[in-house]
Amino acid sequence: MNTKQTSNKLFKIRLKKGDLVQVLSGKYKGKQGKIVATHASDNKVTVEGINIVKKHMKPNRTHPQGGIVEITKPIWVSKVAVVDPSAKKPTRVGYQLNKDGSKTRVYKSSGKEIKIEAPTKVTAKSKDKSEKGTKVL
Repeated sequence: MNTKQTSNKLFKIRLKKGDLVQVLSGKYKGKQGKIVATHASDNKVTVEGINIVKKHMKPNRTHPQGGIVEITKPIWVSKVAVVDPSAKKPTRVGYQLNKDGSKTRVYKSSGKEIKIEAPTKVTAKSKDKSEKGTKVL
């Protein structure tokens, strides 16, 4: 029997949504992108613009036309590393205890604290402007 076993184990992923990472090995080696999602049960992360596959879709309500759709698939955590903005090179993530007992993530190479930029909110005006330039095939 060749059945896929599912485990309830959650892996400790030191990367978070919004981190800028660089791919260390594989087809996309050297490419950089932001983390869109983390999958702790699979030990994988989804990176924007990395590991794009084409999926053949049957017509359904969400895609009434059907056809070939490009999807971003998750990549193993071990294949990516956080990019240190001061050195612009991939580095590992460490933790530092603050005086109040809380942990902060730091870059191992420089020792600086990792800060995640707050996501920008999309307003109705900016959404309308962005839609004008796109074409639907």
